Amino acid sequence: MQRPTDNSPESLDRDAEAACLGYLELLTRGAPAEAYDGPAAHSADPLPPGTVPAERGRQLALRIRAELEGRRRREAELTALFETVHDLAGLRDLDDVLQAIVQRARRLLGTEVAYMTLNDSERGDTYMRVTAGSVSARFQQLRLGMGDGLGGLVAQTARPYATQNYPRDARFQHTDTIDRAVGEEGLIAILGVPLLLGAREVIGVLYAADRRERVFEPEQIALLRSFAAHAAVALDNTRLLTETTQALAGLRAVNETIRRASDVHDRLTELVLRGGGVDEVTRVLAEVLGRRVEFTERVRFGERGESDGSEGSGGGEAGDGTGEFGRDGARTDSAWTSAVERSRRDGHAVREGDTWVAAVTAGGELLGALLLHGHAELAPVDQRTLERAAMVTSLLQLARRSAGEAEQRVRGELLDDLLDAAHRDPHLLRDRAARVNADLDVPHTVLAARLDAFREAASAPDEADRQRLWSAATHLAATRHGLAATRDGGPVLLLPLEGPHVQSVEGTHGGEGAASRTARQVAAELGRAVGGPVTVGASAPVPSPAAHPGSVAAAYPEARRCLEVLSLLGRRGEGAAAEDLGFLGLLLTQTRDVGGFVRRTLGPALDYDERRGTELVATLDAYFASGMSPVRAKDVLHVHVNTVAQRLERVGRLLGDDWQAPHRALEIQLALRLHRLTGALGG
Repeated sequence: MQRPTDNSPESLDRDAEAACLGYLELLTRGAPAEAYDGPAAHSADPLPPGTVPAERGRQLALRIRAELEGRRRREAELTALFETVHDLAGLRDLDDVLQAIVQRARRLLGTEVAYMTLNDSERGDTYMRVTAGSVSARFQQLRLGMGDGLGGLVAQTARPYATQNYPRDARFQHTDTIDRAVGEEGLIAILGVPLLLGAREVIGVLYAADRRERVFEPEQIALLRSFAAHAAVALDNTRLLTETTQALAGLRAVNETIRRASDVHDRLTELVLRGGGVDEVTRVLAEVLGRRVEFTERVRFGERGESDGSEGSGGGEAGDGTGEFGRDGARTDSAWTSAVERSRRDGHAVREGDTWVAAVTAGGELLGALLLHGHAELAPVDQRTLERAAMVTSLLQLARRSAGEAEQRVRGELLDDLLDAAHRDPHLLRDRAARVNADLDVPHTVLAARLDAFREAASAPDEADRQRLWSAATHLAATRHGLAATRDGGPVLLLPLEGPHVQSVEGTHGGEGAASRTARQVAAELGRAVGGPVTVGASAPVPSPAAHPGSVAAAYPEARRCLEVLSLLGRRGEGAAAEDLGFLGLLLTQTRDVGGFVRRTLGPALDYDERRGTELVATLDAYFASGMSPVRAKDVLHVHVNTVAQRLERVGRLLGDDWQAPHRALEIQLALRLHRLTGALGG
């Protein structure tokens, strides 16, 4: 039942008060705005329409509601912004940061698409870097010129721009490229705000967009701008962190490089102090640089030849002593010579192909080169390490040379005494020999060497050639535990004999053959070392130079005579002893070893006759006495001519197919004559 209307002022005040209480109740409940259109329904008596206090209360309640709603929305946005900033601060990877920025921007504004472009200072434009909600590949690869489209204008002016319908908005400079990409993505409403560092430095643009018309409120624009400001700081921090990380990595690399260089320096210094060798230098370099390193010692670079062999030619991997010089047909001698000369001139390592070459020099003299293989590119610190190793190698080479020269002097003085003084104290000789690791109580041979002309334009070896021969001879004497000196313009060597028969005693011929082998070996080795023919004459074995010092002086003229005969016979570059020269050997030796000559010439036939009771030697004698006629020889021997032929065939198998050649026939006839004479004399 409706209460009677009371329009008295007191009643109206009570009703207005009740209406205001109803509006407050609506505010407390968070009722929607349409609920405020009938607030009197919540009071006991409805107010008359148009009542001024009630309407005023409704308007104030709606304003309070709108303010509260805006504050709640603002609080939610700020909370989301702070959470986003906190999340961005925890990211370290640039791609993760960029992706997080566009995803949060999309959620904050509730748009269908969000994306970011970054400025390219080199090309002078801005390009799409990351998107969220995009489906068009063309749009995701878009580049915008400064001032083009909405984003280009934001990037150029550093101001935010928004449009509720971009395709129809004439404020922006439309281009076919941009319009096609935007149309393919289906974007209509777009908001773009600058990513700013400082006041005016634009590093990119952050966008929020919808595929329908939409008005972006000032609060939304301000929110995206605030988010963009934090995002720009996060991007810059990430960039600085990346640069710092890279700088720290670079510093660590530098520290590691310094540590490694210091380690190499310490190892090389310790190596020098303890008197190490070049092979140890190459081994250290190979370990540090991780590639094969070798030292090549040459008298002349660009020639194929052997290193002196005293210090292994390689480190890290075994070398063959030739290095790379002259080995590779595609890489000419002149290229290697040029590389070494460039390194020598500049004082730095140089690259030739995939090999780095560091010349080893001392006082302008080229001692060799360090070769680092398999490095097309070399870091500066590694290059300096190689150059430092070359300096250390030069010190070691000079030290080795000084020690070698001192040892050479000792060896030369000892051999000079053996050649010149026949009455030296054997004990003193043994002591002096032991100091250079030589044993003068074993059989030796004396060898005389000569370097023949080997250059087409030269009539005789020059001083440099002779110096190379002397260096090679002294090195050979040292490696074979012998002695070397100079005599009559050429090297003379006293080398121990090797082979199964060298343990002969004085007065026997058990060492025969060993001197010949040694002469041939020495001629070959010296020839390889100097790059030309070296002729070597050897004496008969000297059983014990220490026990009989005068035997060395007596043997030297024989070695010289063998050398001269080889030259006269045109056998340049060969090595031989008197026993290799047939009947000429009888003329060369002082012992006139007739029996030895006969045995060397006729030994197989004599042994055959002795074992079988045949007459091969007698048949040979008759054959030559009959003018090499089997028919006349059969009359002397009183046998059938076929018997003579069979015996001569057997002789050919025993003495060799060339036994009837003029030089062999002469030696055989002389041996037959001496055999008859020694037999008649009872020798």
